[in-house]
Amino acid sequence: MPRYAAIDIGSNSVRMLAADAAPDGSLQTLAADREVTRLGESVFRAGSISRQAIDFVSSVLARMAQTYKKLDVSGVRAVATAAVRDASNQSEFIARASEAVGSPVEIISGQEEARLIHLGVQNRWPHPKEKILIVDVGGGSAEIIYSERGRLQEAFSRPLGAVRLTGVFLRSDPPKPVELDQMREFIEEKLAPALRKLQGIRVDRAIATSATAAAMICAVNRVPRARREEADRLRATERQVRKLYKDLAEKDLSRRARVVGIGPRRAQIIIPGVAVLLECLDRFRLPALHYSTAGVRDGIIADLAARKVRSEVDHLSREQRQVVEKAAMRYGVSLKHSRQVALFCRILFESFTGLHKLSPYWGKLLEAAAILYDIGHFISDTGHHKHAEYIVANLDLPGFTDRERLLIATLCRFHRKSMPGIRHTAFNALNPDDRKALLYLIPLLRIADSLDLSKAQRVGEMACTFQNGAVQLQIRGTGRIDLELWAGQRAGEVFEQIYNVPIAIARSRR
Repeated sequence: MPRYAAIDIGSNSVRMLAADAAPDGSLQTLAADREVTRLGESVFRAGSISRQAIDFVSSVLARMAQTYKKLDVSGVRAVATAAVRDASNQSEFIARASEAVGSPVEIISGQEEARLIHLGVQNRWPHPKEKILIVDVGGGSAEIIYSERGRLQEAFSRPLGAVRLTGVFLRSDPPKPVELDQMREFIEEKLAPALRKLQGIRVDRAIATSATAAAMICAVNRVPRARREEADRLRATERQVRKLYKDLAEKDLSRRARVVGIGPRRAQIIIPGVAVLLECLDRFRLPALHYSTAGVRDGIIADLAARKVRSEVDHLSREQRQVVEKAAMRYGVSLKHSRQVALFCRILFESFTGLHKLSPYWGKLLEAAAILYDIGHFISDTGHHKHAEYIVANLDLPGFTDRERLLIATLCRFHRKSMPGIRHTAFNALNPDDRKALLYLIPLLRIADSLDLSKAQRVGEMACTFQNGAVQLQIRGTGRIDLELWAGQRAGEVFEQIYNVPIAIARSRR
């Protein structure tokens, strides 16, 4: 079984999970760790991560990394969420965190965070036929996720984390009524976009995740903190949550800490967390919330397993393809054309594996670029390759890392005109291995594009062969394909330059 590790650097705590991914998709936990760091406190107060927080989190990450490294994992993904997204010194933090972990730490968007939460919940507690609403209240943000038949339909990330709200609104202990009223109005306002989009939906089950939800469920069901894993799949009704919120809001910190299931650290931020959950119950007209222990960590490992990291396939997963095609359609790209080019890219990538010697991982990025490279026409036909780079580099692409998004954007940039050179600073800022891989992929994208230059899908088939040290690319089409042949031969010049192998593109006679 493949073995993976995940680290979730949240605004309130850092979590680590190492697990085996069974063939049936289930996860068998090998090691798990959690440390409260309050990373978001300095960010939400002053706009940057404090020196003490950076040092503390780095030491926590180094300790966690030592744990999973002893397990010989096949793949690792470490992500940072809301607090680091908002921090003015995020680059400094990411450098220190990556050094501590020993592999890149990436900042993920709210949409990607929601996708991973959804994956985690569906993996730990599948709902293959139901409509479900997932509410995750973290330290810096809250994710609202709507799912049908196991597939994510809508996701919203709102600045409603428990650490954030505590720092902004609650100055007194216990909080004053005016502070609670102001906080409630803020929560209501930030939930409004999700409410408008999901107005009228009826769900079969509502599920709350995160430590705030765990504390709430434990308090309602009188489950001690030390046994909170037993709270998995327990429920709290709207009436019980309302009563708990009123009770907590009237207590000072020391009395909140004595409530069963909460404890001293969670007591500091429990009131805003429960307030968000209660507002969701009210606004979405939910009778109750169930609790799931799953979260971002579980989603990361399920995602690594689905993507077959270290045993990768060379094409996009269904979810990744949906993401890039949705982005392409938003910017007016013809899917008939982009799908044709993506198909040609896959054939070319597989055919030339013996020449470029790239792992299947790169085939997926090439396919994504083939779907998105025409996106720049949305801004202007003039210089559309440059516009494509800018748009893709700034897209929210759940299912892709920040690095992968930039690599796809770079492929889009060089699908036409000049090849990368000294003046292309963004390309030269990439690491040497990435630059080398992109140089092998760019000619393939250009040839694939040229073979549907008319955007009429005239070329239907292609076959690649090697004869006498040269590449023969035979194409078959309907009607006149002279334009495609001409364009393919021009693109072949770049192929010869990079691969140092002659290529001939001709119409198949069979």
